[in-house]
Amino acid sequence: MASVFGAQLRAARGLTGWSSRELAERSGVSAPTIQRIESGKGSQNIQPRTIEDLIKTFDEAGIEFIGTPDDRPGVRFKAILGP
Repeated sequence: MASVFGAQLRAARGLTGWSSRELAERSGVSAPTIQRIESGKGSQNIQPRTIEDLIKTFDEAGIEFIGTPDDRPGVRFKAILGP
């Protein structure tokens, strides 16, 4: 999961155009932790709360994480519902 999540995290940052530093400021997760998750190095020791904070931050920015680690994981812009 962690290495797949790292790739999704990089992709989500790409969709928003955020640097790891900007994501750190928005999420409260340190930039070194974000870089560690993205690289897959030591990411198996990441606390579930950290991943939740990152997902919530992107959710608020209109990005959703899709799929599962085994079935087409990715990220996309949320559907815009309205008139």
